Amino acid sequence: MVNKNIAHVFNIALGTAFAATAMAQAEPDRTILPIHEPDRVRSNIIDASKATPPPRFDVNAPEGAPNVLIVLLDDLGFAGTGTYGGPIATPTFDRLASQGLIYNNFHTTAVSSPTRTAIKSGRNHHVNNMGGIIETGTAFPGNTGQIPQNVAPVAEMLRLNGYSTAAFGKWHETAAWEASSAGPFDRWPTRQGFDKFYGFLGGETNQWAPFIYDGTHQVELPDDPNYHFLTDMTDQSVAWVKYQKALAPDKPLFIYYAPGAVHAPHHVPKEWIDKQKGKYDQGWDKLRGEILARQIQAGIVPPGTKLAPKPEAIPDWDTLSADEKRLFIRQFEVFAGFLEMTDHEVGRLLKAVEETGQMDNTLVMLVYGDNGTSAEGGRSGMFSEMTYFNGVQEKVEDMLKHIDQWGSDKTYPHMAAGWAVALDTPYTWTKQVASDFGGTKVGMAIHWPKGIKSKGQRTQFTHVIDVAPTILEAAGLPEPKVVNGIKQYPMDGVSMVYSFEDATAKERHTTQYFEMFGNRAIYHDGWLARTIFKAPWEAKGRRPVTDDSAWELYDTRTDFSLANDLSAQQPQKLKDMQALFLMEAERNFVLPLDGRVFERVNAQLVGRPELMAGRTAITLGDGMTGMTENVFLNIKNKSKTITAEIDVPKDKTANGAILVQGGRFGGWALYVKDGIPAYDYNFLGLESTTIAGTEKLKPGKATIRFEFAYDGGGFGKGGKASLFVNDKKVGEGIVKRTQPMIFSADETADVGIDLATPVVEAIGAEARSRFTGKIDKVTVEVAEVK
Repeated sequence: MVNKNIAHVFNIALGTAFAATAMAQAEPDRTILPIHEPDRVRSNIIDASKATPPPRFDVNAPEGAPNVLIVLLDDLGFAGTGTYGGPIATPTFDRLASQGLIYNNFHTTAVSSPTRTAIKSGRNHHVNNMGGIIETGTAFPGNTGQIPQNVAPVAEMLRLNGYSTAAFGKWHETAAWEASSAGPFDRWPTRQGFDKFYGFLGGETNQWAPFIYDGTHQVELPDDPNYHFLTDMTDQSVAWVKYQKALAPDKPLFIYYAPGAVHAPHHVPKEWIDKQKGKYDQGWDKLRGEILARQIQAGIVPPGTKLAPKPEAIPDWDTLSADEKRLFIRQFEVFAGFLEMTDHEVGRLLKAVEETGQMDNTLVMLVYGDNGTSAEGGRSGMFSEMTYFNGVQEKVEDMLKHIDQWGSDKTYPHMAAGWAVALDTPYTWTKQVASDFGGTKVGMAIHWPKGIKSKGQRTQFTHVIDVAPTILEAAGLPEPKVVNGIKQYPMDGVSMVYSFEDATAKERHTTQYFEMFGNRAIYHDGWLARTIFKAPWEAKGRRPVTDDSAWELYDTRTDFSLANDLSAQQPQKLKDMQALFLMEAERNFVLPLDGRVFERVNAQLVGRPELMAGRTAITLGDGMTGMTENVFLNIKNKSKTITAEIDVPKDKTANGAILVQGGRFGGWALYVKDGIPAYDYNFLGLESTTIAGTEKLKPGKATIRFEFAYDGGGFGKGGKASLFVNDKKVGEGIVKRTQPMIFSADETADVGIDLATPVVEAIGAEARSRFTGKIDKVTVEVAEVK
């Protein structure tokens, strides 16, 4: 009897514990993530048929939480879409914009990596250690390029609250020295909140031959002459959406869809280019006027808005030669085709969401640009964008030779800067210039039928750091204080939900600093104070970063296009705004200011960690592929020796790549062609130097050595090249000039094969370039030359 009473009391206690567990599960503490799993309760009941199991612990999103889709395009400014007055067809954006909300005062950071970390974390870009792009990180906090642990992205917050998460396309947030198979993988997408990642890690990719990952694994490209990454990534996105909703239809999704478009290289199938013929023959000056007229008519900008002057470096269209006009028109037709194709692909993804029947409860945030349109093409555009990063100016007559190939896999093109200014109408400046709204403001639309009943335009100041807190509020989630055991830095952004149903709601994001490569500004209660430190095409700043003599002042409430500088009339207001900038700069890790750009690409110059730091040699084995430039031994501006120990096949002629770095638009290769060893230096796809032997290699073991004696005297110089087989010199020559800063954004160093595009056309790329013999090892050694 006593035992029965004890058991009865125990069962009551057990039931109470189970009830408490159920209550705790119903009201989880979502401010500490992951949500704490309740302690398991022990049972003394022997027979399971007489026992009641405790409630199951599951992490579920709040009831009714929406799916979330962020679409982030690349390098497209304020006038990039039809809705915002642009000349290029964007029917997908325009359709959703007409059915939802648009924001005509939505800002970015003016450059890629900073915007991407800010939009996901809700913190200012320097707080994310992303004061510039990852390739320009320095040793200073705020600029290291290495995301800290205390700024967890919204993707991780949603994942830990019961969402399925996926990212497709461009990433550009992993510290440069961490982007290799050696890791660490903490800042790769699948450790930054995403269950699925399919895309590329760097700032841009060859759309015809990308270097992409599925998770942390390299993707082998299909043998398809019509392959295009934009189509591929959309196919992957569509498949993932359908898969998730088939298996778990009630589980909300978070999708981050970020194509590399319309960042250079402007790669697009011919059928999209052909649709643009004759649409832009009027040139960029008339186009700016046409865009502004449409913006005023649509109410995107206020009546009476002035067209801000274009930069002095941009020539008047009417002063251009016939050849220049023909080339520049073709460049913009290719760009326009690229954008129209991209908008079409966004539409394919949205259609997949619609087919699941969940479009009404999907919060879609279309951010058509991570910064203003890029003017990095300079005055005349580029056949190969790598020329920009290496300080080489291409000639119009040389580019015209490729005009019929523009946009194909035989080019790596960018457009003339005048077109960028046009697509940033009504402003003066472009991408990189964080102190002008042409560099920061982009087209933005929100569509959520179940959550937003209003339609139309919102004019409140908003910023990419407002996106993450908006998503949390829309999903019914609090901002977490602790994520994965790390106390979090509070979000800087302000939720935009307050403006969803009230177009006249008082602005809540009232202060925002801007800074990028020395260009800087401060926004506060409608006022903007700024200084233009450098243009995107200028290698150096116009003055020291400590020089405050060239600040300007604007009242954005009455001067939408920043055309009326009030600094002379209101010097005290300007002084107050400058003081506010310094206060915000110190608080957000902006200081010290660093106006360098190209110098910061070189890790050794700025103290950025390198995987190869301190090393002068590396030994590689056959099959080691996909080594990006940031994780490979730096051979630029140095002497080098490459020693390859190979086994020449007996039953067939040796052929193929031994060791390559780069590709069609810049790089070098040690290889064998029809049995004869050779070395090629491909200077930016503009000229190539070949050092070759004269006799075929004999079957069996062989040692091929290539020596390059750098001339010294600065960056980008040439040198003497010598080729040896078994210590016998078989060839020599002069490489007249070398690439000083970078070979490629995403081409890699590969042993035994040349991935993506070929350094040597005669050898080819992918399977065609695979070495037919055996490679025992390849050693690369470098030596500094003053």
